[in-house]
Amino acid sequence: MKSISILWTVKVLILTFLIYISPVSANPEHGVALYGAPKYAANFYAFDYVNPKAPKGGSLREAAYSSFDTLNPFVINGVSAPGVGLTHDTLMKQSADEPFSLYGLIADSIDISPDRSTVTFHLNPNARFSDNSPITSADVAFSFNILREKGVPMYRAYYRDVISVETPSSDTIIFHLAADTNRELPLILGELPILSKAWWENRDFTKTSFDVPVSSGPYLISKIVPNRTMIYRRNPNYWATDLNVNRGTNNFDEIRYDVYRDTTVAVEAFKAGLIDIRMENEAKKWHTLSQSDLVKSGRVIARIFPHSMPSGMQGFVFNLRRPIFQDIRVRQALALAFDFNWTNRNMFYNAYRRTSSYFENSFLKAPPLPDQAEQNLLLPFKDQIPSSVFDTPYTPPGQDKPIRKNLKDALTLLHQAGWFVDHGGVLRDSRYGKPFQFEILLDSSSGTVWERIVLPYIDRLKRLGITARVRTVDSIQYKNRLDSYDFDMMVIVWGQSFSPGNEQRYYWGSEAAKTEGSWNFSGIQNPAIDTLIERIVNANTQEEHLTAVHALDRVLLHEHLVVPHWHTPEHRYLYWDKFGIPNNTPIKGTSVLNWWDKSLDTK
Repeated sequence: MKSISILWTVKVLILTFLIYISPVSANPEHGVALYGAPKYAANFYAFDYVNPKAPKGGSLREAAYSSFDTLNPFVINGVSAPGVGLTHDTLMKQSADEPFSLYGLIADSIDISPDRSTVTFHLNPNARFSDNSPITSADVAFSFNILREKGVPMYRAYYRDVISVETPSSDTIIFHLAADTNRELPLILGELPILSKAWWENRDFTKTSFDVPVSSGPYLISKIVPNRTMIYRRNPNYWATDLNVNRGTNNFDEIRYDVYRDTTVAVEAFKAGLIDIRMENEAKKWHTLSQSDLVKSGRVIARIFPHSMPSGMQGFVFNLRRPIFQDIRVRQALALAFDFNWTNRNMFYNAYRRTSSYFENSFLKAPPLPDQAEQNLLLPFKDQIPSSVFDTPYTPPGQDKPIRKNLKDALTLLHQAGWFVDHGGVLRDSRYGKPFQFEILLDSSSGTVWERIVLPYIDRLKRLGITARVRTVDSIQYKNRLDSYDFDMMVIVWGQSFSPGNEQRYYWGSEAAKTEGSWNFSGIQNPAIDTLIERIVNANTQEEHLTAVHALDRVLLHEHLVVPHWHTPEHRYLYWDKFGIPNNTPIKGTSVLNWWDKSLDTK
C-alpha cells in the first residue's frame, strides 16, 4: 500500500508540474506566422513598405457612402461611423507583405505552447488607452468575453475553440484552446481589438450610441455630425507611435469622412477639391476621370496599384431560404441569363475578368479538376455534393456562348425543375401555378450604379417569363434587411485572404445560416461543407490546408450559390497631387494610412 501511495504522490507531482509549465513555452516570440517563420526579425526598424521618415501632419479627406448611427463597430445593431476602426488597436499587427504574419503591438510577444493547447500574450508595459490608463490583461479578457458574448456572430465563430481565459498577472493573458490543430486561432486572437473594461463594463454594449469611448488606437474622435461627417485627430500622446510596426504610418494629423449618398455627387465633390482621394471601383468613372483635364494638368494623379490578394467572390447571391431558389437547376438557369460579355464590353470598357473562384486571383483557386488528394477528401461526401465536382471543370454559366443560346439552355433547366411558360409568356410553377418573381435589393448609396447593371439582367430574365424587380433602400434599412436575411437576391462580396480559416464558418457554416448577422447570406446548410471548413481550420500542413481550400472552393462553385460577377487584380486610385507615397507596394496593396502630406517633406 505504501508503494502505491508513493507512486500516486509522484504522479500528482508530475501532473502538477506539467499543468504549471504547460501554458507557457520557454520562448516568447516577437512575431508569429501561420506557417513557417515571420519575415521580420525581432529588432526590425520598420516594415519594408513604409517610409519610416514620413513627416507627421496635414489632413486627409475621404468620402463615405453610408449614413451611420453608432460608434460601436462590433455589434449587429446600427451602422457604425466611417473610419471608427482608427480608434482601436489590436494585440498584434498584421504585416502587408506576408500572407499572414503578426508582430507585437499592445502585446509585445506571443507564446504558443508546444502542444498548441495554450497561447499566451505578454502585454507591453507602456500600452495605454486614450485616457492614459494602462492596458491590462483584465481589459484583454473583458474584450474577448464581451465580443464573443455580445459582438457580431463572427466573433463566436472565430473564438469557438477557446475553452477559457486566464489572467495570471496584469500583463499576461493565457487562452486555453480546445484543440491543438486550429493553427490559425492563435493569430486570430492576436487580432483581438482591445476595449477599455472600465469604460464599457457598466454600459449596454449592444446599444447604438454616439458616446465617445475610451479607446486604444492612434486616432481620437474630434467631431461627429450624425449621418454627415466624422473627423478624427491623431492622438499626440499615442504611446505606440514609435513602435516598429507603426513607424511610417498614421501620418495625418486629421482624417475626415463626409457622407455622400450618391457616388456621382461624390465624384463632383472630388473634382471640386472637397475630397482628396478616390479608390475608383467603377470602370466607367475611372475611364472618364483618368482622361480628364484635372489629370492631364497634373493636379490630380491617376495611378494603378497592382496587388496579389485573392479577389474573393462578388455576385448576385441567391437566398436559399426562399423556396424558389432551392433547386440548383433554377440557380444555374438564372445565372445563364446574365450576359457578362455584353456588360463588360458596353459598361466597363472591357476592364474586368469574369470571376470563377471564391479565391480568385490566387493559388487558392481550385484547379480545373481535383487531384488525387482532393478526390480522397471529397469522395466520402459524394452523396451530399453535386456529382459535377468530380469530373467537370467549373466555368461561369454562359461564359462562352451567345445570350440566345444561354436563354434557351436556361429554359430547359427551368422546365426540368418544374416550371413552365404559360400562354401569356409568364413562367409558372407546374404544381401550384405561381408565377416566378423575386426582388433584387440594392443600397441607395450605390443604387444608381447597380441599377444600370441590374436592369439589362432583369430584361433578359423577362425573356424567360420571370418578373424581377429592383428595390433600393437607405443604408440603415439595407443593413437591417441584410442582417435578418430579408431579401431574395442582392449584390454580395465575400473578401478572402491568403490564409482562409475560421471566417469560413461565418461565410458558409450551417450554424451561421441560422444566425442573424452572419455572412452566410446564401443560407447554404450542407454537412459536407461544414466538414471541409473544419479541415481548413484544422489543417496541420500547408499542403493539407491548400487541398481543403481547393475542395471547398470547388463545392461552393458547383452549388451555384451566386451569379458570379467580375474582378481586377489592381486598385485604381485618383488623388490630388499632395501626397507622398512609399516606393514599395506590398502584396496586399497600398494603404492610404502609409501616405503623407508631401508639402511637409524636408527640403
